[in-house]
Amino acid sequence: MATVDPKPTEKFKTFLFFGAPGSGKGTQGRVLGQIPRFFHCACGEVFRSLDTRTELGREFVEYSSRGELVPDDITVKLWKAAIDAKVDSHAFKPDIDFLVLDGIPRNKEQAELMDQHCRVVQVFHLSCPDRSELMRRIRKRSIKENRLDDASDEVIQNRIRQYEEETKQLFDFYSPEILTNINAQQPPIKVLQDIIYTVTSLRVWQETADLVI
Repeated sequence: MATVDPKPTEKFKTFLFFGAPGSGKGTQGRVLGQIPRFFHCACGEVFRSLDTRTELGREFVEYSSRGELVPDDITVKLWKAAIDAKVDSHAFKPDIDFLVLDGIPRNKEQAELMDQHCRVVQVFHLSCPDRSELMRRIRKRSIKENRLDDASDEVIQNRIRQYEEETKQLFDFYSPEILTNINAQQPPIKVLQDIIYTVTSLRVWQETADLVI
């Protein structure tokens, strides 16, 4: 298996958000990323802003244009290149900021590759056992964003099924000690409250909270 060449730096202190489509992980990740000392990176945004003039960009397009899955090592390299660009522009300051990720890693192979760069301090699993509620949310969002092809029940069920198959092994990869299950069927503000409570109770956050930078 190919590996990702690490940049000579300390590992990023990282929070991961897992959750089925419609669970609100992207929303919660963005909100947390608006708070000073937290930097949010959504994998979907990385790929949407991909520069196809680069070698990595051309490799990505080569696979995706054929409808093939992009290899995990290329996916992680693209993510790392995007993060490095944010570090270089000082948008993300890894010495004082926590990295907030959603949408990546998607499987155990990606998690193993990213372990070279990330020290995962907490995994938030936004759980929504009510599949009908997930489907309602995705359908509503698809219509709002004028993505009508994504609003069919068959497409939505396939997305949820794919998520479950991909991420099942991730819950075995990360220690139960850093996994927090959060009821995503609550109002978004209550979900955020539960996330903030967990973050502020962590020693790694408490050790840096009072630093004046």
